[in-house]
Parts: sequence; C-alpha cells; structure tokens
Amino acid sequence: MALRHIGTDPDSGFNGSPTVWVDEDDSSLVLHGWRITDEATPAHIPAKGEIPGHEPGLRLRARTAPFLREAIG
Repeated sequence: MALRHIGTDPDSGFNGSPTVWVDEDDSSLVLHGWRITDEATPAHIPAKGEIPGHEPGLRLRARTAPFLREAIG
C-alpha cells in the first residue's frame, strides 16, 4: 500500500489531525480525524440500524474539505 498525503489541517497543532491520504493502489481515501465518542452524534447519523463498532464515525473540520476535493478530484 502506498499512501499519498493530501493534506493536514493547518490549525491542528502538534498532533497532525485531521489528515487525508489517498491509497495509490485502489484510490480509496484514508482519513485521520477525531473519533466520535459522544452518544448524541451517532444517534443523528442516518443509518440502517446501529453503526457497527468496527466502523467508527470520524469528525473532520470543514476546513479540510479542500483536501477531500483534491483526493477525489
């Protein structure tokens, strides 16, 4: 797997999150963000049934949207 770094939130400080990469092998996106840990947010995510524990929700700031656009561009 070869990940190509697209961008990191410039206001992230020392921890480098959130970050967006593209997997060069299959063009999938790899996202590093904040795990959603509160109970209210997942309850508002439209889904069929409960969100599986192995599929965590991630929170990304809106200012990372340009990285997503570039990654899928």
